[in-house]
Amino acid sequence: MKLQMITLTGDSFRMGSDRFYPDERPSHERSVASFEISAHPVTNQEFASFVEDTGYVTVAEEPLSQEEFPDLAAEDRVPGAMVFTPTDGPVDLSDWRQWWRWVPGAKWSDPFGPGSGIATRLHHPVVQIAYRDAIAFADWAGARLPTEAEWEYAARGGLVDTDFAWGNEARPGGELMANHWQGKFPHLNTGASGWAGTSPVGTFPPNPFGLFDMTGNVWEWTTSSYTAFHFPPVSTTPDRGRRANLLAPDQPREGDPSRRVLKGGSHLCAPEYCLRYRPSARSPQSEDTSMTHIGFRVSRDL
Repeated sequence: MKLQMITLTGDSFRMGSDRFYPDERPSHERSVASFEISAHPVTNQEFASFVEDTGYVTVAEEPLSQEEFPDLAAEDRVPGAMVFTPTDGPVDLSDWRQWWRWVPGAKWSDPFGPGSGIATRLHHPVVQIAYRDAIAFADWAGARLPTEAEWEYAARGGLVDTDFAWGNEARPGGELMANHWQGKFPHLNTGASGWAGTSPVGTFPPNPFGLFDMTGNVWEWTTSSYTAFHFPPVSTTPDRGRRANLLAPDQPREGDPSRRVLKGGSHLCAPEYCLRYRPSARSPQSEDTSMTHIGFRVSRDL
């Protein structure tokens, strides 16, 4: 499949931030080799072409494993995924379970549950994508997923240590620059430029590298394992995609190695709850998780 790719020349850049969440620290110098990255997140239409060509079955379409969930009854291990559901009013923001629910039958082609469909959202980013699903699409497309360093380098668009992908002002000249939550989270979303939920790719302005939706719209998978903070590399060898090691070799990994770094924030990010529609922001996610705000884009080595 021919994807719209943007070629980026390798360089050094300032990765991370000391101004926001602890796991973005420390800000440090990082280098990446030249690579290509898709101009926008993979869309429903593009993912549908992959499934039609291969017959691929996503993680959300498979029953939950009895080995992994031995205490669940058979009827509770049916295929499904996590769906965002607005609350009826203000709630304690420390408990995410109040706005996320498990929906049997939710999957990439029915992201909110059986019958929800994607016919009117073909140019929206595909969601309900687990890590394995993103890897499978990338292999089919002759590509791969970006590392965290590559992703952040691309998102910054050549800007140095700015808070957002377009500069330091949240709304330069009053213009909304990304699809993130508008209103009071998690019960009132007035919509980002008319879109409550995902928006068609390219709805909001590109960054200086010509890349769309690098922040907002959907979280995006990277190949990098999550750690509680950055370990700056001990060498200056550029990050080279599949061959990259984002941790200094003498530092242990922390936490579950099956958790990958998500980047970019999503349409659910609200300043009072999740100020993560920024290049340096990151979030841990288990590889088997599918949700209505997780998608991906792909990269290629040069």
